[in-house]
Amino acid sequence: MIRPDEATARAAVLGGAVLGGGGGGYIDDGLERAVLALRVGRPELWTLGEFVGAHGPDALLLTVSAVGAPAAPERFIRPLDYLAAARLAIDGAPGPVRGLITNENGGTATVNGWFQSAVLGLPVVDAPCNGRAHPTGKMGAMGLHARPGYTSLQAAVGGNPDTGRRVELVVRAPLSRAASLVRAAAVEAGGLVAVARDPQPASYVMEHGAPGAISQAIELGRRMLEAEAAGPQAVQAAVLDFLGGRLLGRGTVSAVHLETRGGFDAGHAIVTGEDGSRLELTFWNEFMTAERLAAPGQGRAEGAGHARLATFPDLIAVLAEATGLPVASAELAQDMAVAVVAAPRERLILGAGMRFPELLREAETAVGRWLLEPEHGGCGA
Repeated sequence: MIRPDEATARAAVLGGAVLGGGGGGYIDDGLERAVLALRVGRPELWTLGEFVGAHGPDALLLTVSAVGAPAAPERFIRPLDYLAAARLAIDGAPGPVRGLITNENGGTATVNGWFQSAVLGLPVVDAPCNGRAHPTGKMGAMGLHARPGYTSLQAAVGGNPDTGRRVELVVRAPLSRAASLVRAAAVEAGGLVAVARDPQPASYVMEHGAPGAISQAIELGRRMLEAEAAGPQAVQAAVLDFLGGRLLGRGTVSAVHLETRGGFDAGHAIVTGEDGSRLELTFWNEFMTAERLAAPGQGRAEGAGHARLATFPDLIAVLAEATGLPVASAELAQDMAVAVVAAPRERLILGAGMRFPELLREAETAVGRWLLEPEHGGCGA
């Protein structure tokens, strides 16, 4: 059991932001929320083994998360909204909730649950639904969408009451419908809602979640902090070394298109190197694909220099050249100097939601790129 301090919080947020792969929230928001949790109480981080030892394998764990589009201009969410969502879900749970898990890693997501833990006295358990960030609720549902007859319980809270955007929602429905309703609630709330959902026994989380993924984020963050004194490229090197990743390229963001639609941030960006090489990144909250583009005038035909370099759920991350720290997809800006890195999915701790190919179809449609098979039968990730 760990009682996190501010050093642990910073490591969790930085490492989590890398594992967010462009999603999972912002570093500044994560640091603010973690420090607030430390000031109002004593959040506790338990291993899943410790939790089972204390409460047994049937004890319920509640997933906490945020749903929506971080770039939405009217997004409004407060720490108390996360607490309100948790209380609504606890009230509707089929039995006593003994602990909390976050849905994913990310700049904010890795420390999601700390504030609720500090106030409610429930431990946060190191067994998120997924060890990297993902765009849809079904991807973070640990395979519950595939259970015949499963009814999902979800609570969502968010929005600015001063602008008439305040939303509080509790829904019981098949998981796909519940996730769609919560996503719609995020749109009505201005772009983002706090969510608590799907209390499950620890035994289910052990088999279908991503135990140890929060510890992975904290250790990655510690390596990054140790490297800070040596400069931004040392931080980048620490990331690559820890994750067994590779540098895809360095350059300047020469074009970026982002639109918020349906409760997601969707778009693409071009990173142009000093030698004229170009990388295209697509994102749907998280970075979905990284491709080396053909030289201008060659087009996208196979053999003309166009190649897929990484494909979700591989981790694709953008690191700022000025700091070495990760940049969320919604933070990309024209003329930003960045390094693009990737790590294979085998080096991540992935939950069951990443093992259902059909869940990638929606993402393929959103970004207009293949994620399950190559367009021309050739270049895979």
